[in-house]
Amino acid sequence: MTTSAPVEPTQRQVRLDTPFTDQKPGTSGLRKSSQQFEAPHYLESFVEAVFRTLTGVQGGTLVLGGDGRYGNRRAIDVILRMGAAHGLSKVIVATGGILSTPAASNLIRKRQAIGGIILSASHNPGGPDGDFGVKVNGANGGPTPASFTDAVFECTKTLEQYTILEAPAIPIDAPGSFSIGAMQVEVIDGVDDFVALMQQLFDFDRIADLIRGDFPLAFDAMHAVTGPYASRVFESLLGAPAGSVRNGVPLEDFGGGHPDPNLTYAHELADLLLNGDAHRFGAACDGDGDRNMILGHQCFVNPSDSLAVLTANASVVPAYASGLAGVARSMPTSAAVDVVAKELGIDCFETPTGWKFFGNLLDAGRITLCGEESFGTGSNHIREKDGLWAVLFWLQILAERRCSVAEIMAEHWKRFGRHYYSRHDYEAVPSDAAHGLYDRLEGMLPGLIGQSLAGRSISGADNFSYTDPVDGSVTKGQGLRIQLEDGSRVVVRLSGTGTKGATIRVYLESYVPSTGDLNQDPQIALADMISGINALAEIQERTGMDRPTVIT
Repeated sequence: MTTSAPVEPTQRQVRLDTPFTDQKPGTSGLRKSSQQFEAPHYLESFVEAVFRTLTGVQGGTLVLGGDGRYGNRRAIDVILRMGAAHGLSKVIVATGGILSTPAASNLIRKRQAIGGIILSASHNPGGPDGDFGVKVNGANGGPTPASFTDAVFECTKTLEQYTILEAPAIPIDAPGSFSIGAMQVEVIDGVDDFVALMQQLFDFDRIADLIRGDFPLAFDAMHAVTGPYASRVFESLLGAPAGSVRNGVPLEDFGGGHPDPNLTYAHELADLLLNGDAHRFGAACDGDGDRNMILGHQCFVNPSDSLAVLTANASVVPAYASGLAGVARSMPTSAAVDVVAKELGIDCFETPTGWKFFGNLLDAGRITLCGEESFGTGSNHIREKDGLWAVLFWLQILAERRCSVAEIMAEHWKRFGRHYYSRHDYEAVPSDAAHGLYDRLEGMLPGLIGQSLAGRSISGADNFSYTDPVDGSVTKGQGLRIQLEDGSRVVVRLSGTGTKGATIRVYLESYVPSTGDLNQDPQIALADMISGINALAEIQERTGMDRPTVIT
């Protein structure tokens, strides 16, 4: 640890010629291009609005870090100097600014901070020509609610000036204690606390026994934030051979890749597991470490199925051996976990997309596990989805069951039936075209009931609305649902996570009982529904795309 002498800073008020009007945060904070965030005063404007809106800033403690993408260090310096100007007592920063989203959630809770600022655009590409993002988490460690982000947006639209201190940059490459005026800056190893939490939840000795046997694994950190965490956990503590963690050094542009753990963007890992014979288990995490993809030898685990398997096998994990309070899934996620919850006799909640909706249920003790189809799973140990936690959960199951991933999936479907499921993403669609398609389909919903889709009668059609069972709040307009008479369904949503155009997401689901054909390719099993919704929504004509950008 090193200590520096305090440097007397100079406080400065910086006037804006005109307020920014485009700083409306989405479900995961404000995401824009790196170039936009480098525009004069753009970052500072948003941070000013955050500090004016966040409760407890004066005298409070804040957690700060990010996924290491381009712009991370500059933003940390700006936020530290603005935090000091607004009266923060302490900011806890991770070394190198590298702090995964789940690790940040844990630190906020452990240190009883007022919240945290996470610098990430999650799975979006990085670098000077990529994207950047600023996300605010609350005192419970979870994403701030819409009421907070709406207030921040309103503040930015009328902002006339921001306050910042002029002071030398704090060195953050090694642990140490520093100060900016009256504000203390504590630089810590961002991996330590998270790894200690994982050791409390899982039986590391049992998992190590598996890994040190004949169990070669590959973990792809995608040159993103989980590299240092995965290296410590899998190679240093669990005994996986050196090199088991691939692309483990965080890079500002993620090595030119797209840090999204799916079959399209993590194709090298997928090829190793699905077409090779050298590995029994594979996993990947995204840019900020909150998403995961699970693979076995010649076996891809759909994220919806993953949540169901974790729920069905939770008793083998020390932290959950006493049982689950309940589970929750986002609406577009398949109902595979619903079937498991029913057999276990526990509640299962269907929420809108966005981890903040799980946060209310977790804080109220209504659920223990939760997840969403976009490769995110988590539990009550923090208030974010957690990629490495999910990987360790799978390894714990495998350490107990001593079988392959494919065998676990086959046994699960034989017991509960299979929800054939797929998501088709049409990315970077011109906004007018995307909204035109969506609005047209929404207008058709009332007249669809009783009509035919994929040779089956449509039994229901609506735009999903959610009433929170904890606080009674109502969230509307969460996705277009078309329900078929046999329980199959199609969901269409517009995504708010991209920065270029719009992304149309089409979710397809068809349930086959345990007595049915459980071994089809999902794209074949869902083929009639795929062609049916493409025709109904006029996807090809309206987007100009003859196939999805990403299929999962």
